Amino acid sequence: MRTVYMTATSLDGFIADENNSLDWLFSADSSAVDEPTHDFIANVGAIVTGAGTYEWLLRHEGHKSWPFTAPTWVLTHRDLPRVEGNLRFVAADTDEELRAVHKEMVAAADGRDVWVLGGGGVAADLARLGLLDVVDVSIAPVTLGAGSPLLAGRVDLQVLEVHRASDFACARYAVVKD
Repeated sequence: MRTVYMTATSLDGFIADENNSLDWLFSADSSAVDEPTHDFIANVGAIVTGAGTYEWLLRHEGHKSWPFTAPTWVLTHRDLPRVEGNLRFVAADTDEELRAVHKEMVAAADGRDVWVLGGGGVAADLARLGLLDVVDVSIAPVTLGAGSPLLAGRVDLQVLEVHRASDFACARYAVVKD
């Protein structure tokens, strides 16, 4: 069981543009990235995401039911629209609260991976607490100049794997823990 931040980023390190949009991501060929990503998602046991990613997915999916079957924790302080699905809305304001939420996710995952779906701040906070194991990132051939950072804080990483997939450069890193 691992906690994995699997995401895509622009070459200059943003996961969403300054309007919180991911439209830039669909301008490149991602066909070779899609299959391994779908395989990973099919085998995760729990998901955590920030409010911004949750809202973008709802807009992108047209407010249908939640697109993932694994139980999902949405970290938020706001009252967000709810859709059908296995969703939990929680605020984790302190390190202790975030550790407790992570412990719940690990239990729900039942030996499978926990996926950090989105939120560079969420991923960085988990890394800072020693709870993030892997950063798996597909780097798109585009720069944005501004937006939501891939990791909102310092995280030391060790390269595990680098390869090309369609138009993307893909890198998998182990999170270096103190």
